[in-house]
Parts: sequence; C-alpha cells; structure tokens
Amino acid sequence: MLEIKNINKNYQTGEFIQKALNNVSIKFREHEFVAILGPSGSGKTTLLNILGGLDQYDHGDLLVNGLSTKKFKSKDWDAYRNNCIGFIFQSYNLISHISIQSNVELTMTLSNYTKKKRKSKAQEALKRVGLIDHAHKKPNQLSGGQMQRVAIARALVNDPNIILADEPTGALDSKTSIQIMEMIKDIAKDKLVIMVTHNRELAEKYASRIIELKDGEIVSDSNPYNTEEKNKKISIKKTKMSFLTAISLSFNNILTKKGRTILTALASSIGIIGIALILSLSNGFDIQIKKFESDSLSSLPIVISEESMTLDEENAESMMGIEKDKEKYPSDEVIYPKDPIYEQLTVKNVITKEYIDFIENLDSSKINGISYTRITNMNLITKKDDIYSPVSMQELSYSVLPKKLGDNQKNGIIEEDFDLLAGSLPETYTDLILMVDMYNNLPSSVITALGLDKNQEKLTFDDLIGKEIKLVNNDEYYINTGNYFLPSQNYEEMYNASDTKALRIVGIIRAKEGNKIYQNSSALLYSDDLIKYVIEQNQNSQIVKAQKNADYNIMTGEKFSDDEKGTELKEQILAYLGADSVPMAIQIYPTDFESKEYIVNALDEYNSNKNEEEKILYTDMSELMTELSSSIMDGITIVLIAFSSISLVVSSIMIGIITYISVLERTKEIGILRSLGARKKDITRVFNAETTIIGLFSGLLGIGITSLLIIPVNIILYNLTELKNVAILNSLHAVILIVTSLILTLIGGFIPAIIASKKNPVEALRTE
Repeated sequence: MLEIKNINKNYQTGEFIQKALNNVSIKFREHEFVAILGPSGSGKTTLLNILGGLDQYDHGDLLVNGLSTKKFKSKDWDAYRNNCIGFIFQSYNLISHISIQSNVELTMTLSNYTKKKRKSKAQEALKRVGLIDHAHKKPNQLSGGQMQRVAIARALVNDPNIILADEPTGALDSKTSIQIMEMIKDIAKDKLVIMVTHNRELAEKYASRIIELKDGEIVSDSNPYNTEEKNKKISIKKTKMSFLTAISLSFNNILTKKGRTILTALASSIGIIGIALILSLSNGFDIQIKKFESDSLSSLPIVISEESMTLDEENAESMMGIEKDKEKYPSDEVIYPKDPIYEQLTVKNVITKEYIDFIENLDSSKINGISYTRITNMNLITKKDDIYSPVSMQELSYSVLPKKLGDNQKNGIIEEDFDLLAGSLPETYTDLILMVDMYNNLPSSVITALGLDKNQEKLTFDDLIGKEIKLVNNDEYYINTGNYFLPSQNYEEMYNASDTKALRIVGIIRAKEGNKIYQNSSALLYSDDLIKYVIEQNQNSQIVKAQKNADYNIMTGEKFSDDEKGTELKEQILAYLGADSVPMAIQIYPTDFESKEYIVNALDEYNSNKNEEEKILYTDMSELMTELSSSIMDGITIVLIAFSSISLVVSSIMIGIITYISVLERTKEIGILRSLGARKKDITRVFNAETTIIGLFSGLLGIGITSLLIIPVNIILYNLTELKNVAILNSLHAVILIVTSLILTLIGGFIPAIIASKKNPVEALRTE
C-alpha cells in the first residue's frame, strides 16, 4: 500500500549539509501499527513528514498503491494529504478561533462535502472519541487529552487509509497516554498507523511492528514486509477550499481581534470619509474658498528680495513642469538643453537706498506694516548664574518687528493682530518683545539663549520680562591676531563694558484668536532701528576695514575666488559684519485687498520708466493664489479627491501590514491547513477573505460615518453661509466608494497573502 524506495533527504545550512535520511527503504502493510523509534536527530520526524507529503525527498521514491510520486506537483501532494493521510500531532495543532466541530469538519471542507454531510460525519467522529458533548467548545476549553482526541477525530473523519502520529502522547500524562494509545491501536485494525515516539515501552506494548532509525538509516525492523504487490490504480480527488469556507475561517479569526479590526477599519475608512465628504460638499467649495481669500489672503505680504521669482499663472504652470509650446513624450531622438525652472524665473533685484525711501513714502494708510530683513549679525552675550556666554541669533529664533509708516512708526501690525499678555510694547530700539504661539509655547533654544533653564516645566511671565542680553560692538568683540580676526573669549569683561548696550525684554505678545497667519509663530522680536544702530556702530570697525582690503575671509582665512561668486561672498561677509545698511528683503503688509492693489500699482509705476536691469520685481503671494484659484475652482473637487486618495493608498499599505501581521500570527494555522490538504491558492484565499471582510467593513463604516457627519456639516454651512443642505451624498458615489475600499484592501493584502501561501508547511507547524 505504502512504500519508500532509497529515500534520501538532506538539509543545508550555509556550507554545512545535514543528512537526515540516507537511502531508506520500507514497505508498509495495508493494516498495521508501526512504531518508529530512534534518538533525537535520527530522522524520525523527517521520515514521517515525507510519508505524509509535508516535506519532499531529495532522491528516491514514495509509492502509494504502486503509484510513484516522483512527478507529483504541489496540488497533487495537497490532494494526497487530504485523501490518503490523517495527521495526529503531539501539540494537537487545532485552530484556536473555531469550534471543536469546525476543526473536525475542516478536512472535509477541502473535499467538497455538503454542509449536512460534513456535520454528520464530524459528529460521528466526535462520538467515536467521546467528545460529542463538547462539539461547540473552543480548543482552549479542553484538556490536553481531550484536544488530542479532537486531533484523532479530525484525522479519521475523512476516512484516510494512513494515519501518521508524531509523538501523540508526548504532552500527556501516563493515564491519558494509555487511553490515547488504546484508541490508536483500535484504529490500526483497519488502517495503516505509523507513529513516531521516544517511548519504547509504549511502542513495544501497542505496536505490531517497530522500526529503529539512527543517523538517518534503519538499524532494525521487527516485522519487515517484503511481499510484492500488484500495482493498483489510485484516484486522488483534488482538493479545493470554497470562498465561503475561507470567509468563515477569516471571520472567526477576526472575531478574536474585534478591537484591532474596528480600529483598522476605522483608519482605512478615513480616505473614504474624506472623498465622500468632498463629493457631498462640492456645491459649497466656491463659497468657502472665497471666504478664505477675503479672511486670510489679505494678510499675506508683498515680498521684495534680492532674488525674486516672476510668478504669475503661466510661470506657476512652468514650476509644475507644464510647457504648453512643447509636445509631451516626443518620439524624436533629440535632447533640449534647459536650465532649471528656478534659474529661469529668478531675477536679481538691486535694492537701493533710493528704493527704500520710495517704499517708506507710500501712503501709510494703505500699509499695515513693513519689515526689513538684513543679514547683519549682532554680537550678543548672556549671563546665567555668573556664567557669561555668547548667543547666536539663530538660537534666539529672531524676527524683525513690522513697523507702521507715518507718524506712529513704533509697533506696526503688532497692536492690531496681537494681544499684549504682559509688560509693554517697545518704546526704544533696545526694547525686545517675545512672541509666543497660541499655546504659549516658546522654542527651548530661546529659553536657553536667554540664560534660563529650558528643563523647567513652565516659566512665569515675570521670569522673562526684564531679562537682558548685552549687545557688543565689533571692536570689542573681535581681536586682531595679525592677518585674522577672532572672537574674544573674555565674555564677562565685554558683558560689563560701559559701551555695551543692554537689550531688554519689555513685553510678551500672542496672535489674536482667529489670526491664522501667526497663531503657530513664536520668536524674539526686535526693531529695525536696532539693526540700524548695529550697522552705524560697526560699519567703520577695524574688522570691517580689514575685510574690505582683504581678498580672503578675515575670520577663516578662506581665499575668495576671482569670479562673481567670490565678489558676492565678500559682500555677504561685509553685510554680516555690519558694513552694509541695505536690506536683502522687504515685506510690505497691506491693510486689505484694495490697499494691496494700490501698493502693487505703485511698485509697477516705479518700474515703468526703468530698463530691465533697473527694475525691481516683487512677489505678490495673495495675488498669485487668487489668480490660481480661478482656474483651480473648476477642478477643485478632483484635486481634493486626489489628496484624500493618498489616505486610501496609505490605508492600503496599512492593510498590507495588518495582513502580514495576521500571516505571522496565523502561521501555525497555515501549517495545519496545508497538512489537511489545503492548496497554496486556498491559503491565499483565506487571507484574501480576511482583507475582503475588512475592506467591506471599512467601506460601509466610512459611508455610515459620512452620512452622520453630513448632518452637522450642513448645519455649520447653513450658519456660516445660509446655504441649506449643501452636502448630499449620492447613492451611486456611496456604492463606488465601498467597492473602491474593497479593491484597495484586496490590493494591499495581496502580497502578504502570497507570502502566506509560500510558507513551508513543516516550518509553519513548528511555529508557536
């Protein structure tokens, strides 16, 4: 009935080869109880796995009723395990999340039995092992002996000709072991039973034949069988797991992880919710965007910098790589030289004192504030616990206070857009103020730079108001060491010098509620007059004079190149040291959209009589956004859906990760299913079923949540815009989104499902 001829099996780890079976040949009778003994590593379990089709031999042949298995494919081995073999494992190998009866029925689900037939045969098998009263319990509700009986019932239910038992009593007490052995002995009356065991006493008592292995070879056989048998035709019915069975297995597994499943589905449904809401709200987008323009864009400044980009709608398209005058994906075998878009659109502005005077003579009623950005450095020293140390401006997260033009040039937009939390607004150029964000946060670097402990949980306003930083001029700060200038290390002397300026924090401000431009901003603010003072003090300092006459960096010794870049670098260093009073950028804050038009027209008029080299270009961010919105409005729904679809992709990736985790968690279950005859595609189907359930659930959940969100959204829109029932979810959109969720989850889980199907059944069964 069953025969192995000259079987060889090796395992290779790196260059080391372990010979598990060496030229083993055995014939088995149709009905007998064979015990295979041998020390650990003798090849017992390997032999059993080869006999059961869980592992494949390297050389030799396995014959079933005279039929060679040399040309068996994976699906043939699956069918062989399901039709001919019943496994009884030492660790029972029951699937924990389904009932005892479902565990027993599992083998028959692969053989296409009807549901009624499966139930009848499973109950008959459970009666035979005395567990019919426990049919609806889960495995973890049974004792070890009872679980082994379930494994025996599962092995018998499909009526296989061969029962393979791997240490069936290894995890049981002696009394239970005897009961199990009596049961197996009874089975051997009409079947071939092959058992691997270490227990010689049990083998000699119950087995009709004992085969001993050592180092992969047979050393003894108590009852060899050498009779030649006529070859018989063998018909092995192909196995197949129905999708309903896969759904049932996955659904029961999901029920054991309800919390994780709900959270996964909720996370996956976020994209569906976003797209559904966008589709529902498409009628109200025009109003919302116009409201955003009127409320927020008027606060954006007009920026004039040394390097400016000529941004308009056409150039914005160029920034996105759109070239209307060129054919996309040309077939011509040519290459067109092209500078980077940034270089094409960037022009050099020469900001002069004349231009600054022009800016400051604009109508002050149209300008809410104006600020200058300069690269001039300030030499700052702070004191903490009698320790004096320098402070870089970067550590202070510094920013320039916008000032108001006209009679009141002190505080600019500060009074209109910010609340004074403590202290007062600046009165002189040495006064500093702290700007905190909407949570009263201030960067830790600023706290440390001010000489305070950043590790404190919180600081009071009094800790900060009145805090001083000393400003030192270049001649005090830098020491001439011959051809170079280096910062002095005598910080205490500089801090206490009579000509050192004390910069004092006089107030703390925070953006008013509703001011979205500055609500997340925090910094130390100072006036432009302070920088003007620094330049006035330092422009004739020794280090500046030396740098003007040197062709190298006076602080590092690095030589300037002779080209334009070298000249530009030297100018930057001089500006850093305070030799240049011209700002590198100007920000003009209009009071409203109408005022912005006035400022823009004035800037254009300034350029009207200038040649191209003399023109100073600006960037009007609010105008750019307004122009772009007119073309974006037509496709706003599609654009927002595209953004929301990113979350669908992310959720698809997340589903893949969750499915892979499930594969790892259910590795042993994979091994069990394969041992029962499940095909690789059946394993794939099990995990595809799991992602199908999650995808369907997340889609339904997303549509359900959207339907609920539409109610408050419509109420809010009505209160804000007086538009009634703007959001209406189309039923067709709902169906499409559910199907989309289903497809994306299947895509996300596809690779993990394939990984699951390729797992080695023997290795999977060893997983705990």
